[in-house]
Amino acid sequence: MNRSRLPDKHVVDYFANQSEAQHRQFIALRSFLYDGKPADEVAVKSGYSVTTIYTLARNFKIRLKECNENGEDPFFKSFKPGKKKTARDESLIDTILNLRKKQLSVPDIKVILDGMNYEVSESFVYNICDENGFARLPKRSKDERNDLLSKSKYAEVLNAPVSEMISFSQEEQFSTKGVGILCFLPFIKCYGIDKIIEESFYPETKQIGKLNSILAFLALKLTNVERYNQDDSWCMDRGLGMFAGLNVLPKTSWYSTYSSAIGRADNIAFLKALNRIYEKRALLSDTANLDFTAIPYWGDGDPFENNWSGKRCRALISIQAVLAQDPDTGILSYGDTTIKHDNQNEVVLEFLNFYKEGTGRNINYLVFDSKFTTLENLGRINENGIKFITVQRRSKSLNEKIESIPEPQWKIAKIEKSNHKSRNVIYCESDTTNRKYGVQPLRQIFIKGRGIQAATIITNDFSLTAVEIIRKYAKRWLIETDISEQIHFFHLNRNSSGIVVKVDFDLTISILAHNLYRMLARELDGFTHNTSTTLYDKFIDNSGDVVISSNTIAVKMNRKRHLPLLRESLPEISENYSWLGNKKLVFTASSRS
Repeated sequence: MNRSRLPDKHVVDYFANQSEAQHRQFIALRSFLYDGKPADEVAVKSGYSVTTIYTLARNFKIRLKECNENGEDPFFKSFKPGKKKTARDESLIDTILNLRKKQLSVPDIKVILDGMNYEVSESFVYNICDENGFARLPKRSKDERNDLLSKSKYAEVLNAPVSEMISFSQEEQFSTKGVGILCFLPFIKCYGIDKIIEESFYPETKQIGKLNSILAFLALKLTNVERYNQDDSWCMDRGLGMFAGLNVLPKTSWYSTYSSAIGRADNIAFLKALNRIYEKRALLSDTANLDFTAIPYWGDGDPFENNWSGKRCRALISIQAVLAQDPDTGILSYGDTTIKHDNQNEVVLEFLNFYKEGTGRNINYLVFDSKFTTLENLGRINENGIKFITVQRRSKSLNEKIESIPEPQWKIAKIEKSNHKSRNVIYCESDTTNRKYGVQPLRQIFIKGRGIQAATIITNDFSLTAVEIIRKYAKRWLIETDISEQIHFFHLNRNSSGIVVKVDFDLTISILAHNLYRMLARELDGFTHNTSTTLYDKFIDNSGDVVISSNTIAVKMNRKRHLPLLRESLPEISENYSWLGNKKLVFTASSRS
């Protein structure tokens, strides 16, 4: 298109027809003051009265004198070629310099400034640092950067904005260090988890809705924030806030206040609703692995008991919790932190009731450790037609019995270890009875191997072969890997953090976060068995930009090695996101790496 002339007017028409007031005044004043034409003649031609011509001339002379002093033109604005300078706010510059003194990188500073609603580019931040003598930072590892972020104490320098729901009324763009967790939103939408949250009994406030509140908790779980009181940079990241439909995530006091209103019944109802989703999606098989875990408590004066901690290989004051895992998909279907020594034997029966109410069917198989329940309860489980596999508690007489078995009676079985490699064990089997269990016989399978303490598997399943029983129990060892991961990645051993969250609610959100990582892993070819920590490092830990337009939210992720696979693995969602202004999410690759 020819941009040298206006499309709707010829050159002559432009000067002949003065449609704009400023245009008419300029032509009239030129004729009167420069060409020297009479006022009445100029008035007729321009459509003004004679009095108006004299008034325009008088005002123009006054305006011209003022413009001469300011170096401006009374009619035309002069445009200087080249890049326009950004207006510099002294408080903004001071903020940038204070953050740079904390050894924060330009992208980190940009994310924080976005959270404070400063619309500046990374190049602007870099120029400010360069002009004030700051050299480029040396290349640092992820751990070194995270350590600096945790020690920066943003609160000493900045006041994070008040958390509120985004109106999405205007188009904007911002940078974020937490762009990766936005990839979980399609899974939340695809599996209908957002609807389950909306229908739950969890509370909400006037400022922040129910769905936004739960997603705010979930955002911290998915991002591997280790100690909330040490690193509060998440309060400034707009990407983490947008995950929950907020401008930024709330402060620590809000999390403590919100969780205090949640009871055990709310968590149980939520887990049951989630299990109905898992059952519908065929994520729950006929077997559940059960195990206890100790969540350490470092406070004083509370009525907590000593429990064995496999993570620390010693007993310590802790909250005892139970987890139930599906051995095929890795989905955690149940969690409870109300376990005491006097009721821990009844947990398995409570789980059976929970599972039936949640999924609408009985579970067929239970696998658990030797101290999980009593022989009397095993008899009740057997009477309900449920198969079980457990380990008999070790004793001196039992060890002597195992050692006395002749060598020709031992056979070889290959099992899978927790690192997904195989190893060989030897086994021998026999039948036994116990009056506490009942009149029915029990099947005993003795196993031992290099690096493995001799153990005795007991089961009421006589239909499977001994090797199948051993392999089925070996899968229970995999839950110990998940428990260790729950403690490390999802921070179940950090109850002394700045956010005082009810531990049962914390475990419930941890279970949901764990299951979202399992859903993601199922879609990633070659990474199905990776832990949440590995998935976070390879796929989720990423920076980028978010562009909000009238109908869509474009998530531009910086280029990483596994980014193409991640984008291909995200579910295709045709619906819009209600908590994101009813907009559609679009994931693209940024030009940066």
